[in-house]
Amino acid sequence: MRLTRLTLGAVALLALAGCGSGGGHTDAVPPTATGSLERLAAEVKCRPNMQTDADEIRQAICRNPDGRFILATFATDRGQREWINDAKDYGGHYLVGRKWVAVGDDGVVKALRGTLGGDLEDGVDHHAHGAAHSG
Repeated sequence: MRLTRLTLGAVALLALAGCGSGGGHTDAVPPTATGSLERLAAEVKCRPNMQTDADEIRQAICRNPDGRFILATFATDRGQREWINDAKDYGGHYLVGRKWVAVGDDGVVKALRGTLGGDLEDGVDHHAHGAAHSG
């Protein structure tokens, strides 16, 4: 599956996104933003560093005053859900909109939510999971 191969690239980028420092966030959630990767990036005041530019997924590393994050847009809802399901195995915090996702530290995605709207989702913490199963 092509999206799975692209997800592997996202995993490497997810590690980079975790390095950002979380900024403040707002409790008010606006309507969920829509549009191209460039439009969403402009909304949160970042210049996207494109990593993947394919028909089914466009993905970039972004940085703004709130920190670093991955911003990805998808051609289909199904492609987006498959990418999120695969990527969640690696942990992280996800802000999910219609055909887009932002991935980063908790503080970063909460701050982005104040501009982009969307739903917050968390990935699996394999460190905690592994500790629970160590003998």
